[in-house]
Amino acid sequence: MSEELINAIADLEEERVIMLVKQKIKNGETPLEIIEQCRLGVEIVGQRYREESYFLSDLIMSEEILRGVVKIIAPYFSEKYGAEEEVQVVIGTIEGDIHDLGKNILIYLLKSVGINVHDLGVDVKPEEFVKAVQETGASILGISVILTFCIGGIKKVVDLLDESGLRDEVKVIIGGYPVNKRVKEYTGADHFEDDPTEAVELIKDIVKNAE
Repeated sequence: MSEELINAIADLEEERVIMLVKQKIKNGETPLEIIEQCRLGVEIVGQRYREESYFLSDLIMSEEILRGVVKIIAPYFSEKYGAEEEVQVVIGTIEGDIHDLGKNILIYLLKSVGINVHDLGVDVKPEEFVKAVQETGASILGISVILTFCIGGIKKVVDLLDESGLRDEVKVIIGGYPVNKRVKEYTGADHFEDDPTEAVELIKDIVKNAE
């Protein structure tokens, strides 16, 4: 795998990233291959943020760069490899958080395999997640979070699902920079995954096991 794009994203070189992505598309690289390189670059950005050599503004910058990447490769997420339209997935970013890049990448990937996605957007209140599950009959709920102080909102979503009698009918998957096993256990989520490509495989496995 070429490290040019990975390093360009890690170093927040916006113009170079866009140039490389266009070049890779022209050379026949698939959107999934490009997304994987982007993911690895973002991992480095996240590590630098945790090490305090990058700041929140740098995380936001990386999202803006990747938003440009997604805009370029979005038209190529058109081939469907399966027929899972009956599967309903609700996805949104939790209340207080407006980051949506990882969420949007996951949505493109899910649509590419024929999974029906209901995108609630960003800054979504816990009650809105529950309402969406009720209205769509979704069996999978994805909640994105980047800001650690918003994690409590995810726990509220799970608690509301339990109170409404829906908890056993839906699998809750959380994703984002701060998610880990401890966050999963604290919130009561079923799964956690911060890699969009792995999240797609996880969702496909959940669907398969439910059949």
